[in-house]
Amino acid sequence: MTTEVDIDHLRGWIGTEESASETICDVLLARYRATLGRWLAPAEAGHAPLGLHWCLTLPPAELETLGADGHPARGGFMPPVPLPSRMWAGGELRHLRPLPAVGTVKRRSVIADVTLKKGRSGPLVLVTVKHEYVAEGETAVVETQNIVYRASTVPGPAPAVQPDAAERVQEILTPDPVLLFRYSAITFNGHRIHYDRPYACEIEGYPDLVVHGPLQATLLVNLAAKACGGIPAVFSYRGLAPCYSGKMLMLCQQGTPTEGTVWCETADGLRTMQGTYQT
Repeated sequence: MTTEVDIDHLRGWIGTEESASETICDVLLARYRATLGRWLAPAEAGHAPLGLHWCLTLPPAELETLGADGHPARGGFMPPVPLPSRMWAGGELRHLRPLPAVGTVKRRSVIADVTLKKGRSGPLVLVTVKHEYVAEGETAVVETQNIVYRASTVPGPAPAVQPDAAERVQEILTPDPVLLFRYSAITFNGHRIHYDRPYACEIEGYPDLVVHGPLQATLLVNLAAKACGGIPAVFSYRGLAPCYSGKMLMLCQQGTPTEGTVWCETADGLRTMQGTYQT
């Protein structure tokens, strides 16, 4: 059965805005560092660790307003795309100044574009959202985020990459259900594919729990910061294939202190997310 997508209706959401604010507190920082500590790049005194902005200003949706997948129901800020699966496809970060370790952060978001594409499994709708994070009266982070909606829940297999990463592997981890649950908690992410294995497998068709896109991006932006010895001015990232709980994941880097590539790679040579950085 083909789902009809009224792209003209959905494009009516372009220009929709949303604003929120949150105060960074010691408890949030402690929980963030307890969850990701060994993979975080060193932060100067008074500065928040990289990737913390993905834990801030998240909509406190009431339980009654959630969809069956645990996400807030569509049709508010985000357009009501009539496709069952949504994924964090990638985006770009521009770091203008560090976020403070203590203080209020304000986020302003706007729907920048809504486009319809044709994929191997049917229609795809790509929603582009632009976020601006302001702290102490100055813009700290500008993010362009791409979210893809699709009819098929599990993307087709991405081409495997020849395992040439041995000399480029910087860190190795195995994302487990506890890590995924804790990251869901600190990002207030109710999407059930990250913590509810029966739902992920039986309803959405995944072979196991799915590792969050923002979690992989957090690992990679911090790896990039370690490579360049500071916060990268520009960090672009793109999801390539689903990443699953219980599978060894290598964090790899190639390049110089001023620019390079970082990626997540499974033991069988499949890249799940890739990013580039510039200072």
